[in-house]
Amino acid sequence: MTDRKPSRLSADIDLEADGKRTGFVRIPHSVHRSAYGWLPLPIACVNNGEGPRVLLMAGNHGDEWEGQLALGKLIRTLEPKNVRGKLTILPSSNFPAAMAGMRTSPIDEGNLNRSFPGNPDGTITQQIAYFIEYSLMPKCQFHFDLHSGGSSLIYIPSSLCRLDPDPTRRKAQIARMRAFGAPIGYVSTSPQGDERTATSAAMRQGVEHMGTELAGAGAVTPAALKIAEEGLLRVLAHIGVLHGLDIPPPPKTPTRLMRVEGPDYYVYAPDGGVFEPLVELGDDVVAGQPAAHVHQHDTPWREPVVARFARAGTVICKRQPGRTERGDCLFHLATDYVE
Repeated sequence: MTDRKPSRLSADIDLEADGKRTGFVRIPHSVHRSAYGWLPLPIACVNNGEGPRVLLMAGNHGDEWEGQLALGKLIRTLEPKNVRGKLTILPSSNFPAAMAGMRTSPIDEGNLNRSFPGNPDGTITQQIAYFIEYSLMPKCQFHFDLHSGGSSLIYIPSSLCRLDPDPTRRKAQIARMRAFGAPIGYVSTSPQGDERTATSAAMRQGVEHMGTELAGAGAVTPAALKIAEEGLLRVLAHIGVLHGLDIPPPPKTPTRLMRVEGPDYYVYAPDGGVFEPLVELGDDVVAGQPAAHVHQHDTPWREPVVARFARAGTVICKRQPGRTERGDCLFHLATDYVE
Protein backbone atom coordinates (compact mmCIF):
# COMPACT_ATOMS: atom_id res chain seq x y z
CA MET A 1 0.00 0.00 0.00
CA THR A 2 1.04 3.61 -0.51
CA ASP A 3 -0.11 6.83 1.06
CA ARG A 4 0.78 8.77 -2.09
CA LYS A 5 -1.85 11.39 -2.88
CA PRO A 6 -3.98 10.88 -5.97
CA SER A 7 -3.43 13.12 -8.95
CA ARG A 8 -5.84 16.00 -9.43
CA LEU A 9 -5.74 15.31 -13.17
CA SER A 10 -8.15 12.90 -14.83
CA ALA A 11 -8.78 11.65 -18.35
CA ASP A 12 -12.27 12.07 -19.78
CA ILE A 13 -11.91 8.76 -21.66
CA ASP A 14 -11.48 5.19 -20.43
CA LEU A 15 -7.81 4.42 -20.99
CA GLU A 16 -8.17 0.72 -20.15
CA ALA A 17 -11.13 -0.50 -22.21
CA ASP A 18 -10.60 -2.05 -25.63
CA GLY A 19 -11.14 0.21 -28.61
CA LYS A 20 -9.88 3.54 -29.85
CA ARG A 21 -10.64 6.71 -27.92
CA THR A 22 -9.49 10.30 -28.05
CA GLY A 23 -10.07 12.99 -25.47
CA PHE A 24 -8.37 15.11 -22.87
CA VAL A 25 -6.65 14.92 -19.55
CA ARG A 26 -8.33 17.68 -17.56
CA ILE A 27 -5.92 19.89 -15.61
CA PRO A 28 -7.85 22.01 -13.10
CA HIS A 29 -6.98 25.66 -13.71
CA SER A 30 -8.83 28.33 -11.79
CA VAL A 31 -7.98 31.79 -13.10
CA HIS A 32 -9.63 35.18 -13.41
CA ARG A 33 -11.30 34.46 -16.76
CA SER A 34 -12.47 30.95 -15.77
CA ALA A 35 -13.12 30.23 -12.11
CA TYR A 36 -13.77 26.49 -12.48
CA GLY A 37 -11.91 25.88 -15.72
CA TRP A 38 -9.51 23.17 -16.86
CA LEU A 39 -6.71 22.92 -19.39
CA PRO A 40 -7.16 20.26 -22.10
CA LEU A 41 -4.14 17.94 -22.41
CA PRO A 42 -4.81 15.77 -25.53
CA ILE A 43 -4.65 12.01 -24.97
CA ALA A 44 -5.53 8.95 -27.03
CA CYS A 45 -5.59 5.21 -26.50
CA VAL A 46 -5.74 2.31 -28.93
CA ASN A 47 -6.33 -0.95 -27.06
CA ASN A 48 -6.97 -4.51 -28.14
CA GLY A 49 -6.70 -7.37 -25.66
CA GLU A 50 -3.55 -8.71 -24.09
CA GLY A 51 -0.12 -7.62 -25.21
CA PRO A 52 2.54 -5.00 -24.57
CA ARG A 53 1.46 -1.85 -22.76
CA VAL A 54 3.11 1.26 -24.18
CA LEU A 55 3.16 4.95 -23.29
CA LEU A 56 4.13 7.23 -26.18
CA MET A 57 5.00 10.86 -25.45
CA ALA A 58 6.03 13.91 -27.44
CA GLY A 59 5.90 17.60 -26.73
CA ASN A 60 7.67 17.11 -23.40
CA HIS A 61 9.22 20.34 -24.61
CA GLY A 62 6.62 22.35 -26.49
CA ASP A 63 8.86 23.58 -29.33
CA GLU A 64 9.91 20.09 -30.40
CA TRP A 65 7.52 19.37 -33.26
CA GLU A 66 8.64 16.21 -35.03
CA GLY A 67 7.38 13.80 -32.39
CA GLN A 68 4.14 15.72 -31.91
CA LEU A 69 3.31 15.42 -35.61
CA ALA A 70 4.37 11.77 -35.78
CA LEU A 71 2.16 10.82 -32.83
CA GLY A 72 -0.75 12.78 -34.28
CA LYS A 73 -0.47 10.79 -37.50
CA LEU A 74 -0.24 7.55 -35.52
CA ILE A 75 -3.46 8.40 -33.66
CA ARG A 76 -5.25 9.07 -36.94
CA THR A 77 -3.89 5.93 -38.62
CA LEU A 78 -4.13 3.15 -36.07
CA GLU A 79 -7.25 1.11 -35.40
CA PRO A 80 -7.72 -1.50 -32.67
CA LYS A 81 -7.30 -4.30 -35.20
CA ASN A 82 -3.71 -3.10 -35.71
CA VAL A 83 -2.84 -3.43 -32.02
CA ARG A 84 -2.13 -6.27 -29.62
CA GLY A 85 -2.06 -4.74 -26.17
CA LYS A 86 -2.49 -1.11 -25.16
CA LEU A 87 -1.13 2.14 -26.57
CA THR A 88 -1.54 5.34 -24.57
CA ILE A 89 -0.48 8.44 -26.48
CA LEU A 90 0.30 11.95 -25.17
CA PRO A 91 1.24 13.86 -28.34
CA SER A 92 1.78 17.22 -26.59
CA SER A 93 2.73 16.31 -23.04
CA ASN A 94 3.39 19.87 -21.90
CA PHE A 95 0.36 21.22 -23.71
CA PRO A 96 0.65 24.86 -22.56
CA ALA A 97 4.24 24.94 -23.82
CA ALA A 98 3.24 23.37 -27.14
CA MET A 99 0.46 25.92 -27.69
CA ALA A 100 2.97 28.70 -27.05
CA GLY A 101 5.69 27.09 -29.21
CA MET A 102 8.04 27.21 -26.24
CA ARG A 103 10.35 24.78 -24.51
CA THR A 104 8.78 25.70 -21.17
CA SER A 105 5.25 26.44 -20.05
CA PRO A 106 4.06 30.05 -20.35
CA ILE A 107 1.89 29.48 -17.28
CA ASP A 108 4.56 28.59 -14.73
CA GLU A 109 7.81 28.57 -16.80
CA GLY A 110 8.01 24.86 -16.00
CA ASN A 111 10.30 22.55 -17.96
CA LEU A 112 8.39 19.26 -17.88
CA ASN A 113 11.55 17.23 -18.42
CA ARG A 114 13.04 18.78 -15.29
CA SER A 115 9.87 18.39 -13.18
CA PHE A 116 9.55 14.67 -12.42
CA PRO A 117 8.39 13.11 -10.16
CA GLY A 118 6.18 16.17 -9.87
CA ASN A 119 3.79 17.29 -7.21
CA PRO A 120 0.01 16.69 -7.12
CA ASP A 121 -0.48 20.09 -5.46
CA GLY A 122 2.25 21.96 -7.32
CA THR A 123 2.39 24.08 -10.44
CA ILE A 124 0.64 23.01 -13.65
CA THR A 125 3.87 21.47 -14.99
CA GLN A 126 4.53 19.63 -11.73
CA GLN A 127 0.98 18.27 -11.76
CA ILE A 128 1.43 16.97 -15.33
CA ALA A 129 4.68 15.25 -14.34
CA TYR A 130 3.03 13.64 -11.31
CA PHE A 131 0.14 12.35 -13.43
CA ILE A 132 2.50 10.85 -16.01
CA GLU A 133 4.78 9.19 -13.47
CA TYR A 134 2.17 7.87 -11.04
CA SER A 135 -1.04 7.49 -13.08
CA LEU A 136 0.26 6.43 -16.52
CA MET A 137 3.72 4.89 -16.20
CA PRO A 138 2.91 2.20 -13.59
CA LYS A 139 0.40 0.70 -16.05
CA CYS A 140 2.96 0.41 -18.87
CA GLN A 141 5.89 -1.84 -19.83
CA PHE A 142 7.44 0.53 -22.37
CA HIS A 143 7.88 4.30 -22.53
CA PHE A 144 9.00 6.12 -25.68
CA ASP A 145 9.61 9.88 -25.33
CA LEU A 146 10.15 11.72 -28.62
CA HIS A 147 12.34 14.81 -28.37
CA SER A 148 14.25 16.99 -30.81
CA GLY A 149 16.56 19.96 -30.53
CA GLY A 150 13.70 22.45 -30.26
CA SER A 151 14.32 26.09 -31.02
CA SER A 152 17.92 26.34 -29.83
CA LEU A 153 19.59 23.13 -31.06
CA ILE A 154 19.73 20.85 -34.08
CA TYR A 155 20.72 17.17 -33.95
CA ILE A 156 21.69 14.44 -36.29
CA PRO A 157 18.45 12.46 -35.81
CA SER A 158 19.10 10.02 -32.99
CA SER A 159 17.54 7.55 -30.61
CA LEU A 160 18.90 7.35 -27.07
CA CYS A 161 18.69 5.55 -23.76
CA ARG A 162 20.43 5.12 -20.44
CA LEU A 163 21.78 1.58 -20.52
CA ASP A 164 20.58 -0.89 -17.92
CA PRO A 165 23.32 -2.69 -15.95
CA ASP A 166 21.59 -6.03 -16.60
CA PRO A 167 23.10 -7.53 -19.81
CA THR A 168 19.79 -8.99 -21.04
CA ARG A 169 17.89 -5.73 -20.63
CA ARG A 170 20.81 -3.82 -22.14
CA LYS A 171 20.75 -6.04 -25.22
CA ALA A 172 17.00 -5.43 -25.58
CA GLN A 173 17.52 -1.65 -25.30
CA ILE A 174 20.07 -1.66 -28.10
CA ALA A 175 17.82 -3.86 -30.24
CA ARG A 176 15.00 -1.33 -29.89
CA MET A 177 17.26 1.52 -30.96
CA ARG A 178 18.39 -0.49 -33.97
CA ALA A 179 14.75 -1.22 -34.81
CA PHE A 180 13.89 2.48 -34.64
CA GLY A 181 16.60 3.02 -37.23
CA ALA A 182 17.74 6.61 -36.68
CA PRO A 183 21.19 7.43 -38.11
CA ILE A 184 22.63 7.50 -34.57
CA GLY A 185 21.66 5.66 -31.41
CA TYR A 186 23.50 7.13 -28.47
CA VAL A 187 23.68 5.80 -24.95
CA SER A 188 24.84 6.73 -21.52
CA THR A 189 26.45 3.98 -19.50
CA SER A 190 26.14 5.88 -16.23
CA PRO A 191 23.49 4.32 -13.97
CA GLN A 192 22.63 7.79 -12.67
CA GLY A 193 21.23 10.74 -14.54
CA ASP A 194 19.14 13.78 -13.88
CA GLU A 195 16.40 12.40 -11.62
CA ARG A 196 13.96 15.08 -12.83
CA THR A 197 13.60 13.66 -16.37
CA ALA A 198 10.99 11.36 -17.89
CA THR A 199 13.75 8.78 -18.43
CA SER A 200 14.44 8.70 -14.69
CA ALA A 201 10.71 8.53 -14.00
CA ALA A 202 10.41 5.47 -16.24
CA MET A 203 13.37 3.83 -14.52
CA ARG A 204 11.84 4.47 -11.09
CA GLN A 205 8.63 2.81 -12.27
CA GLY A 206 10.44 -0.19 -13.79
CA VAL A 207 9.42 0.76 -17.34
CA GLU A 208 11.61 0.10 -20.38
CA HIS A 209 12.50 3.45 -21.92
CA MET A 210 13.83 4.98 -25.14
CA GLY A 211 14.06 8.59 -26.24
CA THR A 212 14.90 10.46 -29.40
CA GLU A 213 16.51 13.68 -30.55
CA LEU A 214 14.97 14.26 -33.98
CA ALA A 215 16.69 17.23 -35.68
CA GLY A 216 15.04 20.41 -34.35
CA ALA A 217 15.96 24.06 -35.06
CA GLY A 218 12.37 24.99 -34.23
CA ALA A 219 11.12 23.59 -37.52
CA VAL A 220 10.00 20.36 -39.20
CA THR A 221 11.77 18.80 -42.17
CA PRO A 222 10.43 15.98 -44.36
CA ALA A 223 13.55 13.91 -43.66
CA ALA A 224 13.29 14.17 -39.86
CA LEU A 225 9.55 13.53 -39.85
CA LYS A 226 10.04 10.44 -42.03
CA ILE A 227 12.59 9.08 -39.52
CA ALA A 228 10.14 9.71 -36.68
CA GLU A 229 7.11 8.16 -38.38
CA GLU A 230 8.86 5.11 -39.81
CA GLY A 231 10.95 4.58 -36.68
CA LEU A 232 7.83 4.53 -34.51
CA LEU A 233 6.20 1.86 -36.65
CA ARG A 234 9.34 -0.29 -36.65
CA VAL A 235 9.97 -0.12 -32.92
CA LEU A 236 6.31 -0.75 -32.04
CA ALA A 237 6.30 -3.75 -34.38
CA HIS A 238 9.59 -4.90 -32.84
CA ILE A 239 8.10 -5.07 -29.34
CA GLY A 240 5.02 -6.87 -30.66
CA VAL A 241 2.28 -4.27 -30.20
CA LEU A 242 1.53 -3.70 -33.91
CA HIS A 243 0.33 -6.18 -36.49
CA GLY A 244 -1.51 -6.17 -39.81
CA LEU A 245 0.36 -3.11 -41.07
CA ASP A 246 3.00 -2.60 -43.73
CA ILE A 247 6.05 -1.87 -41.59
CA PRO A 248 8.75 0.19 -43.33
CA PRO A 249 11.96 -1.72 -43.98
CA PRO A 250 15.03 -0.74 -41.98
CA PRO A 251 17.21 1.97 -43.52
CA LYS A 252 20.04 0.86 -45.75
CA THR A 253 22.61 2.36 -43.38
CA PRO A 254 22.30 0.79 -39.92
CA THR A 255 22.18 2.85 -36.76
CA ARG A 256 25.61 3.95 -35.56
CA LEU A 257 25.87 3.21 -31.84
CA MET A 258 27.57 5.97 -29.89
CA ARG A 259 27.90 7.18 -26.33
CA VAL A 260 27.52 10.54 -24.61
CA GLU A 261 28.91 10.68 -21.09
CA GLY A 262 30.46 13.46 -19.01
CA PRO A 263 30.65 17.25 -19.29
CA ASP A 264 33.69 17.12 -21.59
CA TYR A 265 31.33 15.93 -24.36
CA TYR A 266 29.75 19.41 -24.38
CA VAL A 267 30.94 22.85 -25.49
CA TYR A 268 29.46 25.97 -23.88
CA ALA A 269 29.68 29.62 -24.85
CA PRO A 270 32.52 31.25 -22.90
CA ASP A 271 30.99 34.70 -23.39
CA GLY A 272 27.95 36.41 -24.86
CA GLY A 273 27.86 37.53 -28.46
CA VAL A 274 27.26 36.14 -31.94
CA PHE A 275 27.97 32.44 -32.35
CA GLU A 276 30.08 31.50 -35.38
CA PRO A 277 30.35 27.70 -35.66
CA LEU A 278 33.64 26.40 -37.01
CA VAL A 279 32.43 22.83 -37.55
CA GLU A 280 29.28 21.17 -38.83
CA LEU A 281 27.11 18.26 -37.74
CA GLY A 282 28.85 14.96 -38.42
CA ASP A 283 32.38 16.39 -38.30
CA ASP A 284 35.04 14.49 -36.36
CA VAL A 285 37.03 16.72 -34.01
CA VAL A 286 40.01 16.45 -31.66
CA ALA A 287 40.70 17.78 -28.18
CA GLY A 288 41.73 21.42 -28.23
CA GLN A 289 40.30 22.08 -31.69
CA PRO A 290 38.48 25.43 -32.03
CA ALA A 291 34.73 24.83 -32.01
CA ALA A 292 33.36 28.35 -32.41
CA HIS A 293 34.08 32.03 -32.37
CA VAL A 294 31.86 34.25 -30.23
CA HIS A 295 31.92 37.77 -31.62
CA GLN A 296 31.25 40.89 -29.52
CA HIS A 297 29.22 42.74 -32.12
CA ASP A 298 28.73 45.71 -29.79
CA THR A 299 32.51 46.22 -29.93
CA PRO A 300 33.39 44.75 -33.32
CA TRP A 301 37.05 45.85 -33.10
CA ARG A 302 37.65 43.21 -30.41
CA GLU A 303 38.89 39.76 -31.39
CA PRO A 304 36.26 37.03 -30.94
CA VAL A 305 36.41 34.65 -28.00
CA VAL A 306 37.31 31.06 -28.99
CA ALA A 307 35.43 28.04 -27.64
CA ARG A 308 37.30 24.73 -27.93
CA PHE A 309 36.46 21.05 -27.78
CA ALA A 310 37.67 19.40 -24.59
CA ARG A 311 37.88 15.95 -26.16
CA ALA A 312 37.77 14.08 -29.45
CA GLY A 313 34.47 12.89 -30.89
CA THR A 314 31.80 13.35 -33.55
CA VAL A 315 29.58 16.43 -33.57
CA ILE A 316 25.96 15.27 -33.23
CA CYS A 317 24.35 18.50 -32.01
CA LYS A 318 24.95 22.22 -32.47
CA ARG A 319 23.33 25.46 -31.44
CA GLN A 320 20.96 27.06 -33.94
CA PRO A 321 20.44 30.77 -33.04
CA GLY A 322 23.28 33.17 -33.76
CA ARG A 323 22.94 35.22 -30.61
CA THR A 324 24.28 33.43 -27.55
CA GLU A 325 24.99 34.09 -23.90
CA ARG A 326 27.72 32.76 -21.62
CA GLY A 327 26.75 29.22 -20.60
CA ASP A 328 24.64 28.35 -23.66
CA CYS A 329 25.30 24.92 -25.14
CA LEU A 330 27.00 25.28 -28.53
CA PHE A 331 27.78 21.64 -29.40
CA HIS A 332 27.81 18.19 -28.03
CA LEU A 333 29.83 15.22 -29.12
CA ALA A 334 29.45 11.49 -29.15
CA THR A 335 32.02 8.70 -29.37
CA ASP A 336 31.56 5.22 -30.77
CA TYR A 337 30.09 2.62 -28.43
CA VAL A 338 31.32 -0.96 -28.61
CA GLU A 339 28.88 -3.61 -27.38
